[in-house]
Amino acid sequence: MDNKIAVIYKSKYGSTKKYAKWIAEKLNADLLKSDNIKPNELLKYNTLIYGGSLHAVGIKGVKLITKNINLLKDKKIAVFAVGCGPEKQESIKAIYNNNFKDPSTKQIKLFYLRGSFNFQKLGFIDKIMMNMLKSNIQKKKEPLSEEEKNLIACYTSPKDWTSIDAIEPIINYVNS
Repeated sequence: MDNKIAVIYKSKYGSTKKYAKWIAEKLNADLLKSDNIKPNELLKYNTLIYGGSLHAVGIKGVKLITKNINLLKDKKIAVFAVGCGPEKQESIKAIYNNNFKDPSTKQIKLFYLRGSFNFQKLGFIDKIMMNMLKSNIQKKKEPLSEEEKNLIACYTSPKDWTSIDAIEPIINYVNS
């Protein structure tokens, strides 16, 4: 039986879309923007890979999968979250626990991919939120961590951490 694969994504600033395209190309999968997808349209696929940008610990649009998990329960499902922070086990665990609370979603395999950050290209609300984060970091009494210093530096110098090599664990999972 053929493994029919769909890569579904919701991207705000482009990194998630870039990863979704790379994954779809590598797996010869259909590439679908999540905005117009009806859950029944996913039934023709054996494997679903969903990608969404990360906001705090919430994955944008992942409810397409989680709200329809009973309909999709016989599918192999991978989700990738794209954020600008470095990959850390405790962060990934928090992302998983926040997005996949229902026991029926435990079949979902989560991956974290690092995206990009360009303060100048952020929307108004995102700029306000990121300025609040920056302000909170700068107000700290103790010395800044290397990660915090790097984040502050990104406000004036855009960073792109996307890498095609980062998708390999997802490719390996789908092919296993």
